[in-house]
Amino acid sequence: MFPIIYSDTFLDHDTGSFHPESPQRLESIVKALKTVSWRDRLQWQQPTNPTQRDPIPHIRNIHTDNYIKGVQALAAKGGGFIDGDTIVSPQSYNVALLAVNAWLDGVDTVLATEKPAFVLCRPPGHHAVQTRGMGFCLFSNAAIAAHYALQCDGIERVAILDWDVHHGNGTQAIVENNPNIAYCSLHQFPAYPGTGQGDETGKYHNVLNIPMEPGSDLKRYQVAFKEQVIPFLSGFQGDLLIVSAGYDANQADPLASINLQPTDYGIFTQQLLTITSRILFGLEGGYDLSALAESVVATIEVCLHK
Repeated sequence: MFPIIYSDTFLDHDTGSFHPESPQRLESIVKALKTVSWRDRLQWQQPTNPTQRDPIPHIRNIHTDNYIKGVQALAAKGGGFIDGDTIVSPQSYNVALLAVNAWLDGVDTVLATEKPAFVLCRPPGHHAVQTRGMGFCLFSNAAIAAHYALQCDGIERVAILDWDVHHGNGTQAIVENNPNIAYCSLHQFPAYPGTGQGDETGKYHNVLNIPMEPGSDLKRYQVAFKEQVIPFLSGFQGDLLIVSAGYDANQADPLASINLQPTDYGIFTQQLLTITSRILFGLEGGYDLSALAESVVATIEVCLHK
């Protein structure tokens, strides 16, 4: 069985009409997963309610109290904008807390089963920095999950692979000074948010940025995986691999200019499984609904047939 951590509550983060980071993203993925031939091998799990596990202490490991309380207050007064792209609706704070718990549950599930799991939630997180959200992101889910994992028995090192088409500036800024966390990103450059140059290696040589030119396709990504990604992750020898699984590098995606196809993500997943089966996938970007759903299906299908 393949665990998927999901709740309909994630649809309650209301970004308004025409915003690309919409509830329809999750609805399209859920619909696709409920119609695949292997749907009976999926184990749908509700994330732990924040009343049962308080995520705030884990968020405080990453974000300032002022920022956390600011998001809460903005939601309480009816919502508003953190920046031009990043929206807080009345339910967004509570939804974001549940999303953090989903990522923590994902860590627990992977460590308990020694097999991959997928966190299907929103809002995304990899652009959120310590003091503010940005780029559709409220709390830095992957970084929070990595720090949480380091508190778990037997986990001394955690690697993060970010294959979202945009550089995870928040994740990198938060983890790059921790020698027990490695961060690797493949991202279109130049593109939002303008960070992630190839000469950034981190204080402990624990950062690998791989800028990809607009128009890059599977062939270019395969070279990057073979020559850079896999050697970097293997060399770090992490006890857990977290994948910031954004799917906006698809050719069909409206927010970028990379030419991947949904099935390519199955190829990437297959290569990662040669390193470890302890992989937590967590949704980040991806804004063409069909390509997004097909990409998640391709990712999970490979894990099921490994």
